[in-house]
Amino acid sequence: MIFKNFINNEWCDAQNCKTFDVINPFTERVITNVPASDEKDVAIAVEAAKNAFYDWSNLTAGERRDHLRALANRSREYAEEIAKTISSEMGKPYKDALTEIDDLAEYLEYYSELARDQVGRMVAPVDQKSMSLVRYEPYGVVGCIIPWNYPLSLMGWKLAPALAAGNTIIMKPSEITSLSILHWAELVVGDMPSGVINVITGFGGEAGEALVKHPQVPIITFTGSVRTGKRIAKLAADNLKKVSLELGGKDPVIVCDDADIEVAAKGTSWGGFVNSGQVCTSVERVYVYDSVVSRFTEALVEEAKKVRLGDPMDDDVDIGPMASESQFNNTINKVRLAKEQGGRVLTGGKRSDQFDSGYFYEPTVFDNITSEMDIVTEESFSPVIPIQKVASMSEAVEMANSTKYGLGCTIFTKDIERALTAADKIKSGTVCINSPLMENIAAPFGGMKQSGIGREHGVEALEEFREAKHIFIDYDHNKKDWWFGEEDQ
Repeated sequence: MIFKNFINNEWCDAQNCKTFDVINPFTERVITNVPASDEKDVAIAVEAAKNAFYDWSNLTAGERRDHLRALANRSREYAEEIAKTISSEMGKPYKDALTEIDDLAEYLEYYSELARDQVGRMVAPVDQKSMSLVRYEPYGVVGCIIPWNYPLSLMGWKLAPALAAGNTIIMKPSEITSLSILHWAELVVGDMPSGVINVITGFGGEAGEALVKHPQVPIITFTGSVRTGKRIAKLAADNLKKVSLELGGKDPVIVCDDADIEVAAKGTSWGGFVNSGQVCTSVERVYVYDSVVSRFTEALVEEAKKVRLGDPMDDDVDIGPMASESQFNNTINKVRLAKEQGGRVLTGGKRSDQFDSGYFYEPTVFDNITSEMDIVTEESFSPVIPIQKVASMSEAVEMANSTKYGLGCTIFTKDIERALTAADKIKSGTVCINSPLMENIAAPFGGMKQSGIGREHGVEALEEFREAKHIFIDYDHNKKDWWFGEEDQ
């Protein structure tokens, strides 16, 4: 495997010759090091992407479709190799890493066809013998800043619609998971036209900010924290460039008094602990009707105890270690603060003692929670689920809406009228009923309030990477009523 930047279909070191280590979170050992790029490397990548833009954008939508289909096919061909890299540097179970590759291939296929069909439209004319055409055009060079929790899947959310729309791209992976995207580029991208896909590794303060500030990168798409998203928005404002920001979440679950408790407990456990809780749409708050809170709490604790931690490469493992030491320490601090503020740990609440190494944290359930606690108001991105009881749906909705976030929400109930009525009142980009963390590639994904700007998935994602141009045509050759100096005939 090559551990260099990928620019203009060539592998190169950072101009400053600096590197940084990539750590295996299971062994806590260094895997290798990758370039610590800065503004010089960004400038070279932008020039390559800019030079490639004319030819790529002038391909027909069908020709771009063929290229994206080839990327999808090669991604599947090398899925096992790439999935092992994801597991080694991020700690995700191998079986889940394989799913990421399949998701990436699906995104490439979906947007290759969607962009081929969605090229423009005709709108109602303003006058006789005239027409208005709307044509969609790419922006140019897209800067993609990719998170670490789903490196290949979330890369696909951005890469597929951006390329399908006719843009060229520069991707800056998270410093935690640089190898996954570099490995994918090495195995998959070689037959693409030079400069269409570029990858530079580095830290946010150097490589990321340089990409955001570059005047010839008109659009930035980012997935990550609210704090970093706000920083990107401020930097991008200097050049009035477009930003698409998929930011944090504090997703609630509402368990109603008529819910199937076993289903609700299993769904909540999976939604809160999958990927070690490191999902932007993880279950991070649970509001349970007081008449069933005891039964639900007992069931959720039992489900949490069933979660199997271990070597990401083992088939029977449910979750691996947390992705990095910083994420692990963040969890320790979040749980400590929740205890200090009065929360009671029902299970978990500590580092797993099953292993000699690895950033393993036990799935944790809290009760005795109040709404002002940080464990309720601030994103934890950890395998931690706090439970609160509520008396009614109106109270549950009020509490669900009480944070600055608005990414997702799940409601467990057998009463579809009750669920849909609540969904109308909940301020979140996605509302799931009886099944958490569900996504549909054809439906938009994104947040309200401080959970983001813009949408991914669906036609909406394609529109994020295109500008609409109005072309007006007048074919009345005898029309003269707007000429100066002409008298009425």
